[in-house]
Amino acid sequence: MNPTTPPLIRPFAALRPLPEQAAAVAAPPYDVLSSKEARIRAAGKPYSFLHISKAEIDLPENIDPYAPEVYAKSAENLRRLIDDGILIRERKPCYYAYRLVMGEHAQTGLIVTASVAHYDNNRIRKHEFTRPEKEDDRVRQIEALNAQTGPALLAHPDSDEAERLLAEATSGAPIADLTADDGIRHTVWLIDDEATIARISAVINAMPVLYIADGHHRSAAASRIAESRRKAGNVASDAESEYFLAVVFPARQMRIFDYNRVVRDLNGHSLDSFLKAIGERCTVTPAQTAVKPEHVGEFGMYVAGRWYALAIRPELIPVQDPVRRLDVSVLSEQILGPVLGITDLRRDARIDFVGGIRGLGELEKRVDSGEMAVAFSMYPTQLDQLMSVADAGEVMPPKSTWFEPKLADGLASHVLD
Repeated sequence: MNPTTPPLIRPFAALRPLPEQAAAVAAPPYDVLSSKEARIRAAGKPYSFLHISKAEIDLPENIDPYAPEVYAKSAENLRRLIDDGILIRERKPCYYAYRLVMGEHAQTGLIVTASVAHYDNNRIRKHEFTRPEKEDDRVRQIEALNAQTGPALLAHPDSDEAERLLAEATSGAPIADLTADDGIRHTVWLIDDEATIARISAVINAMPVLYIADGHHRSAAASRIAESRRKAGNVASDAESEYFLAVVFPARQMRIFDYNRVVRDLNGHSLDSFLKAIGERCTVTPAQTAVKPEHVGEFGMYVAGRWYALAIRPELIPVQDPVRRLDVSVLSEQILGPVLGITDLRRDARIDFVGGIRGLGELEKRVDSGEMAVAFSMYPTQLDQLMSVADAGEVMPPKSTWFEPKLADGLASHVLD
């Protein structure tokens, strides 16, 4: 590596909970709970990181979650946990092994700080657009705290050596070990041995690319803050603000769930005309039970109390285009747009999205209640598809991926000083 080129990742001195307080601090990511849900989850839990990541829960219920008072409250709550000795700062830069266990599935990754420079030059690759208001929110949050408290989820190319080193690092006693109220177990080990840190750094920094799986707004906000601090001057090229908090997992260990679609009406169609229009683009097979697609190119559809299995006609799938051949793109181009009149998935209020973790019963519930008219179950986007899109410099349609299990907030934060 050129000595002037920053490393892809590096260790950092985390702000983390005392081992005996980890369960009291750990919280779901800020963006998977509404303010109302966060108030309920944090009730009676004064050390919950939701008081920092969703600080509006400690202010009047009608407060705008983007109001300046919210960010100020977040900083106040973080300082309280530090002053009370609940959160401690590591004495030197370290890595942290992080294992997630959800049912029979387990994945073990590495908590690091990742280079903003390599995010900017696309060595850390993106696959989706960010929304300005959400990016602005993360910028204000990070600036108020002078810390990054929510990690981005990254994937690294498969590496036996990287996995072997992490397996060795998880052989000792953890510094955090808890099972959250959703049943997911989170375990963190401190990696402070200099030789081990050097070996891990050498392996991952030699990788050609990393991929953002989840956390585009967090990483984009970090890039903006690094740029603004550079412009303000007196910032070293290796300053903490030149790196962002991330957890890097082997791609082959990660799991993507389906991200399903529900639509409020049939765009003026009767049921018969709707099924006829669908049949012009798909084979339509009535099903006796809920349809959970098992292969790329297959879809389930629930309408008028009945499930159907759909298979888009092969000649309609542009197999050479890494974005348009995705199932989420094919559904949009062949059904959502031409049949249901939905062409803007970001802004059209007639469509909503349901993470596969909720199950197909949630789709039936949304339609049977009369709230929605039709639901589509999807085959999960595959990680190699995500990588192909990122490698091509393209972006995926909105709501293409739903990663599970989710990282917890609060187990390691990155202070920018």
